[in-house]
Amino acid sequence: MSAPSFLSLLSSAQHIIITCHRGPDGDAIGSTTALASWIRRRYPASVHVIAPNIFPDFLKWVPGAEDILIYDKHEAEVRPIVEQADLVIMCDHGELRRMWTLGDVIRPLLPVGGGQPGAVRCIMIDHHLDPEPDIADLVISHPELSSTCEVLLRLLLEIDPPRGSLTHNEAVSLYTGMMTDTGAFTYASNRPEIYQLISILLSYGIDKDKIYRNIFFTYSQNRMKFMGYMLYVKLNVWKKAHTTIMTLTNAERRRFGILNGDTEGLVNMPLQILGTKLSIFLREDTENPCIRFSLRSVDDFPCNEMAAEFFNGGGHKNAAGGEFWGSMDDALELTKRAVQKYLPLLKE
Repeated sequence: MSAPSFLSLLSSAQHIIITCHRGPDGDAIGSTTALASWIRRRYPASVHVIAPNIFPDFLKWVPGAEDILIYDKHEAEVRPIVEQADLVIMCDHGELRRMWTLGDVIRPLLPVGGGQPGAVRCIMIDHHLDPEPDIADLVISHPELSSTCEVLLRLLLEIDPPRGSLTHNEAVSLYTGMMTDTGAFTYASNRPEIYQLISILLSYGIDKDKIYRNIFFTYSQNRMKFMGYMLYVKLNVWKKAHTTIMTLTNAERRRFGILNGDTEGLVNMPLQILGTKLSIFLREDTENPCIRFSLRSVDDFPCNEMAAEFFNGGGHKNAAGGEFWGSMDDALELTKRAVQKYLPLLKE
C-alpha cells in the first residue's frame, strides 16, 4: 500500500487539499472526510476538502461534510486555497478531468501541466481502472477493491495495525463509502476480507443500521411520487436485450420538485425485474447542455466497457457512468447503438 511514501509526502506538506470527482457520491465524501480528519489529528498542515460541485443532501450528515468547500459557484473564495497547496490528494478519481473546472485549476500546478517539479506533490487514492499517467507522485490504486474507502482503510491499517487508530467519526465515514459503493453490499462485495474490515469498523461503535437509514430512508413525499412516475411512466423494458432504459428531463425535475440527490439509486431499481441484466438511466444535466448516463448491471456484463466505448465514461464492471453532449433524442439513438453492439453479451 506504499505507507512509507504516503507518510513521507504528508510530513513535508504545509498546505494540503483533498479532492474528489464531480457529482460526489458516498465513497467520495466518506474517503475525503475520513482522510482529512485523520491527517488533522497527526500533522500541523492546513487541510481542506474541496469538491468540484455540490453533493447530495442525504450525505450532508456525514461527519466533516459541513466543512467541505464547493469550488463551483465559490471560485473566488476557493481558488486561492487551491493555488496555495503544496500537496494534492485525489480521492476516488484517477483523472483530473473528473474534477471539471477544479481539475483545470490544479493541472497547471503539477509537473504534468507545466508546474515547477516538486513544488506541488500529488497522491492518488482510488479504485477505478486506468488512472491518468504522470499526474501523481504516489498512486495507491486498487481496482479489485470495493471502494476508495476500502483502499484508504487498508492503508491506515498498514500504518497503525491492527485497528488503524481511527476515531468513531472516521469509521462512520469509511463505512458509509464502502456501503454506498457496493449498493449496501449487494455487488462488488463477495470477498471475505470486506467483512473482516467491517468488523474492525464496528469495533469503533458505529451504528451501521443508522448509517443505512441516513442514506436510504430519507425520501420526501415528492421523491416518492417521482419514483413512482419514473417506474410507471418512464421505464422502458427492452425484453429481448434484457435491458431497461429510463430518461429524465429538467422539466420533469421541476414538475416534481426534485432536490439534489433525489435520483440517487433509481438506476438500480429495474435490475429487480426478472431477467434484466442492464439498466441505463439518462438524465439532462442541470448545469450544462449534456446528458448524463448511469449504467448498472448484474453478473458479468461490463458496464465500464460500454460506458467507455459509447458514453465518454467508465467505472466498474457493474456500475459505470458517462456523458453525451447533445439532445436527449440523440442520446437515445446512441444508447440503442450501444445496446445493439453488446447484444450478444446481453443475450448470454
